[in-house]
Amino acid sequence: MAASCIFCKIIKGAIPSHKLYETELTYSFLDISPLSTGHLVIPKAHAQYLHEVPDESLADLLPVAKKIASAIGAKNYNVLQNNGRLAHQAVDHAHFHIIPKPNDAEGLGVGWPMQIRSEDELKAAKDAIIAKINH
Repeated sequence: MAASCIFCKIIKGAIPSHKLYETELTYSFLDISPLSTGHLVIPKAHAQYLHEVPDESLADLLPVAKKIASAIGAKNYNVLQNNGRLAHQAVDHAHFHIIPKPNDAEGLGVGWPMQIRSEDELKAAKDAIIAKINH
């Protein structure tokens, strides 16, 4: 745990939270500044980015996210995970938002500027990613 991390402090109980569910590796609580009545699911192990979270924590985290998503009873919802400031990560502890989307006005509004890629560009990107996975 990181001493200055607000989420680590919440996990330790140094800062109060509205806890929803907890396992040995995962902690879930209400988001205090939600887009709609949103929920956060976080690994107890401190990691700033998703790719730094231990695999065992990730394996525990998704079933907890599923439990929370089922419990909120929303037919429509988003699961959001941001990494880095440019990607709108506000707290430097990896976390997943479960954001109910009850109507057009509440919840996450997504504008997705699609880009067209040529087959050559797609193949080059695929080859580069596979090379790093297999490295």
